[in-house]
Amino acid sequence: MGEGNITIHDRQRQRYRCKTCKQTFSARHGTMFEGLRKPMEVVVVVVTLLSYGCPVQAIVHAFGLDERTVATWRDRAGAHCEQIHQALVEAGKLDLVHVQADEIRVRGRRMITWMGLAMMVSTRLWLAGTVSVSRDKGLADALMHQVRRAAQTLRPLLVLTDGWAAYPRVAFGALFERRSKSWQESGEPR
Repeated sequence: MGEGNITIHDRQRQRYRCKTCKQTFSARHGTMFEGLRKPMEVVVVVVTLLSYGCPVQAIVHAFGLDERTVATWRDRAGAHCEQIHQALVEAGKLDLVHVQADEIRVRGRRMITWMGLAMMVSTRLWLAGTVSVSRDKGLADALMHQVRRAAQTLRPLLVLTDGWAAYPRVAFGALFERRSKSWQESGEPR
């Protein structure tokens, strides 16, 4: 990718060819639109409505789609977004400098959950999010480990929180490598 090895194979059908492996593929290959027969515009509108919280039944009624189709598109969009997040955000190449971490209490039917979120302040990029049934050390730990996966190594990082006592110890443990007792006793790295 990005090496100049992709050429146009068929303009009308939007197919491309790899010079290296000699395979042809469509413009939708590797996206959530691969293999779908509906127009891309309809899929984009439906997924956008879902992301804003529009009920599936309303979308089914408005667009004349099957409920399973809408659910499949939702699942495909989620899986594709997760792949993009892992490839771009969790690649460990971001110079974060300043991260804001906070948690939100979410009340649902017959249950209360906590959602931990972390954002890169300079760009407003959501770095991490995790959900837990309780606001405990596990929630903060999972969140800080996701932040660590996004951060470049050996770069300064300021983590700003709301003052919850779990964050300082968890952030330190997640963002800095823990040394073994044998190293601390002998004074030599293992």
